[in-house]
Parts: sequence; C-alpha cells; structure tokens
Amino acid sequence: MKKVRVVFMGTPEFAVPVVEGLIENYEVVLIVSQPDKKVGRHQQLTNTPVKEVAIKNNIPCFQPEKIKDSYEEVLKYKPEMIVTCAYGQIIPKEILDFPVYGCINVHASLLPKLRGGAPIHKAIIDGYSKTGITIMYMDVNMDSGDIISQCETPIVDSDNLESVHDRLSIIGRDLLLKTMPSIIDSTNCRIKQNADEVTYAFNIRRDEEHIDFNKTKREVFNLIRGLSPTPGAFVLLDNQEMKIYSSVISDRTFNSKKIGEITGLYKNGIGVNCQDGEIILTIIKPFGKKKMDASSYINGLQNKEKMIGKVLL
Repeated sequence: MKKVRVVFMGTPEFAVPVVEGLIENYEVVLIVSQPDKKVGRHQQLTNTPVKEVAIKNNIPCFQPEKIKDSYEEVLKYKPEMIVTCAYGQIIPKEILDFPVYGCINVHASLLPKLRGGAPIHKAIIDGYSKTGITIMYMDVNMDSGDIISQCETPIVDSDNLESVHDRLSIIGRDLLLKTMPSIIDSTNCRIKQNADEVTYAFNIRRDEEHIDFNKTKREVFNLIRGLSPTPGAFVLLDNQEMKIYSSVISDRTFNSKKIGEITGLYKNGIGVNCQDGEIILTIIKPFGKKKMDASSYINGLQNKEKMIGKVLL
C-alpha cells in the first residue's frame, strides 16, 4: 500500500477511531485539532480527544484558534491528502486546493440530508429511520462537496445519541479505509449532491433542549433520546430545571389533563401528558442531584400524591 502523506483534522471522541485507523495504514504527518478547553467544575484545561491520539503516537499536533489565519503551517507538511472528521472549523481554500489526492471529509449523515454540525442529534430528533456515513470531497461550502461513498445504519427505538454516535464512529473509520485506495488510484465514484434533497442539522441551541409537551409523545420521545446523554433535554418542575435522559411511550390517553401535567407515578417512572397521550420519563436528573432512575426519585419523595397534577413547563 502506498504510504500517502496524510494530515488529519478532527477534534472530538467521534473522530478518534478514524484517526487511529489512518495512523495504522498511512503516514499521518500532522494532526490538527481545535484548541484545548476548560472542562468540569474546576475548569481544568483538557486536551481534545484527537490531541490525545497525537501525543500517544508522537505525531505533531497543531491547534490554531482560526485555521484560516494559520493555514501555512499545515502546508509546510506537504500533505498528499487531508482527511477531516468533526474538526469544527471551516477549511480555507488554500488548504482545500493543496493536496494532490484532495481534501476528504467523513460526515455523520447520508448527504445531502443533514448538512451541518449536529447530524446525529437531528437524525434522531427528526425521526429518521436510518442515517449513516458519507465520505466526500470537501469544497468551500458546508458539507456540499461530491459524494464518494456511503454506508447506512438503521435508527431503532432503543437507540439514543450515544449509541448511534458510537456506531457511526466505527462505520466512519471502516468506510474511509475501504474508500481511500480508490481515491488514491482514481477509480472512486464522484457524485454531485442533489440540491433538492438538502436538509440541515445546525448545532443544537439551548432553546431546542427544552421539552415542549404540546408536541406528540413520539416527538418528545425522539427529542429526549436525541439529546441523551449530552446535553440532555430539560423541563421545569417548580421553576427548577430537571434533565430528562430516557423515556418510554405509554398507550394511555387523558383527555381531561393539561398539556405537561403529571398523570401518574409508576414503577418505571413519571407519566406526563403530551398532545396525543402519555409519555413516561424514566431517567432524570433533578435540580441539584445526580442522574437517577425516575423510580428512585419517586421512592425518595415525601407526599408523593402532591406530584400528581403538577405541570412540567
């Protein structure tokens, strides 16, 4: 196998299997990642997951605040191919035009669906039955380049953000390694994206994390699992934030109940009335407490009967 000189650009845990696969099979000469961030209660400066891979493998790691202002450093390494995966910045044209084999992106959706920074979240939230990985050529616009290869995976009710994220991370690694030889020998496909089928998955806003029980129970169910385990959907109980991480759809309906009203306290959780019936919240994080099963929360309540009829806002 030709030892192509590769620069990898990526930041979060999702990109780790991809860069590790490249290191095992190609000559990764530089890793580019976002700047380290302060994490946790103590705001400790923490390496990005991709930087940790660079350190482990003794590969230089470049972390510019703005890649568009520092692209010359990347070009010094004379990459023959640049691979990006969840890097988090727009790549300037000076970099895109440099490598002989092009700039290749590993994107976590079946393009042209779900361009943008939160494709896994939105695939679940929007009720997609499947998603996947697209290997694509990069261009100056966001996720709009020609498609090289794709691999899909179903989204089932037992999935949440974490399970689909982890599955796609491995699919992304495997599909990239399967596709790269055809890019190098110029036998790969190159398919233009259909502009009529484009949808977007922009980064999740804080207001999108709030549960609106005016929606159907299926929509609420999808929102909760599409944000679990992070950042977590939330509601307000007695004007205090409660995070919701898991739920199940009930077959009960309550025509006389208000939207968002607590309908019952069950062995498996807290029933809440939605537009078309009840959803049961099963894993929660009450304000000031740790994440727990809703049943544990219920068991610790005094005057449980006072919970029935409260409205979650």
